[in-house]
Amino acid sequence: MAEQQIAVIVSVPDGDLLAALQPLPDGVTAVVWDLASPPPVERIDLVVPPYMGDWKDRLWSVARVHPRLVQSQMLGYDGVDQLLPPGVPFAAAVGVHEASTAELAVGLILASLRHIDTYVREAATGRPQIPVRGTSLADRRVLLLGVGGVGGAIAQRLEPFEVDLVRVGRAARTDRHGAVHGLADLSALLPGAEVVILAVPLDASTTGMVDRAFLAALPEGALLVNVGRGPLVDTAALVEATADGRIRAALDVTDPEPLPIGHPLLVSPHVLVVPHVGGNSTAMRPRVVRLVRAQAARLAAGEPPLHVVLPLPG
Repeated sequence: MAEQQIAVIVSVPDGDLLAALQPLPDGVTAVVWDLASPPPVERIDLVVPPYMGDWKDRLWSVARVHPRLVQSQMLGYDGVDQLLPPGVPFAAAVGVHEASTAELAVGLILASLRHIDTYVREAATGRPQIPVRGTSLADRRVLLLGVGGVGGAIAQRLEPFEVDLVRVGRAARTDRHGAVHGLADLSALLPGAEVVILAVPLDASTTGMVDRAFLAALPEGALLVNVGRGPLVDTAALVEATADGRIRAALDVTDPEPLPIGHPLLVSPHVLVVPHVGGNSTAMRPRVVRLVRAQAARLAAGEPPLHVVLPLPG
């Protein structure tokens, strides 16, 4: 006897995503709702908020439709627990952004080490470009903070570059790829790190982890790359550390975000800033579609959804 299908209503924030979801799994229908306007129906089982922007501030509105799941289009969920109505399950976009963010991390490293940003600035002035000897990624000691989905994808992409990769997680352990140092080891690891990549989640324990002491411990010429969250870094400390070029930085995320026009990090010749575009590539939409279709099918089959990160346990 075939299993009973449960009717499921999905909301997505725009018509393009609605069209991309077609055909929907059996028993699933979809509507467009951006969380800012009144909901088009009284009940929505699976709510997909907009990508980026002020979507977190709109989360209160999902209480109006009694959802069985809110499926984010983003991997990070810092601050969501303070804005989500009590008891509403929230799932992170696992499998959507890891590859794209890892690509950008490698791109930022190469662009900064080989002074591509400097050459672009020089070309824009109309003056002759001055060639300088760049730093190779090959043979660099790379300190990767974060061994989750994004960190794992970055590590995989660094393999062909002949780097000395040192991985750091919350606690020391050994996994199938080898040794993982704990955050407690950072003070011993920072003086030998030529490239530091931030790919850790933002929470109370990681907010402001890159402070003056962290940056002072790095050797001269080290490169800091942040593809995690802006508040991982003390912005004032980074401005000081990069002012004379002792430290370089390549940032996909900042605090505040976006930086105000004319901010020292935006105009520094030692800092490369891009506007939080790590996951925003052509790889994103197909992966979001696959994830939303999978979650809808699971709800229709009476199965638990994947990648639920809220409510927090306990």
